[in-house]
Amino acid sequence: MTQDSDELSPSGIPRPLEAMLAGAGLLVATPLIALAALLVRATSAGPAFFRQERVGRGARPFTLYKLRTMRVANSGPQVTARGDDRITPLGRILRRSKLDELPQLWNVVRGDMSLVGPRPEVPDYVDPSSPLWKRVLSARPGITDPVTLELRDEEALLAAAGDDRERFYRERLQPEKLKRYARYLETRSPGRDVEVLYKTVLAVLFPRLSSGKGFPAPEGTEPQDDGFRSV
Repeated sequence: MTQDSDELSPSGIPRPLEAMLAGAGLLVATPLIALAALLVRATSAGPAFFRQERVGRGARPFTLYKLRTMRVANSGPQVTARGDDRITPLGRILRRSKLDELPQLWNVVRGDMSLVGPRPEVPDYVDPSSPLWKRVLSARPGITDPVTLELRDEEALLAAAGDDRERFYRERLQPEKLKRYARYLETRSPGRDVEVLYKTVLAVLFPRLSSGKGFPAPEGTEPQDDGFRSV
């Protein structure tokens, strides 16, 4: 699928405004990103930034940028669980605070991503022939979205799946995420996306407000129901 039609793309924050906001945010965040990058290089071997191919709007691939939070390795699951020994001590702080996501503002400036939209997946987890995937891929992927707010502690669910984390992700967690992405896109509007940005700030400042209630738990574990509030 390569269609990039405005008719298929739900309306969010206007692209010119979004690019301006992302550019301003990147300018403000540059000193923090630079400091974090220096700390990443100083505390573990490897580059400061993590680059990975993801699938964007219209099923087009693009390179996503993050601050590196894991040790450089050539093997291991593509989904990361809490307690993954590949994550560095500094990386745990960056992931918990979401500071590792700041370089994605450059992806927004470039037009690869939106501030708000379904999170982009790696090619191995995408099926462009699926009607549900076609719906999700009709929009630019985003740095945040309502599903991310509901599933802030995704790594805990994956950790509970143990060695079956990739199977659990493919067969149970990702299908539920896709359904929720599609529902979000049906009612998407500029005002709602602004609300998601505001609630994302709250979720970063007060992470206990979101816990993943309502998402499928791995077999043999109790469903998550520990005080989730829709933020």
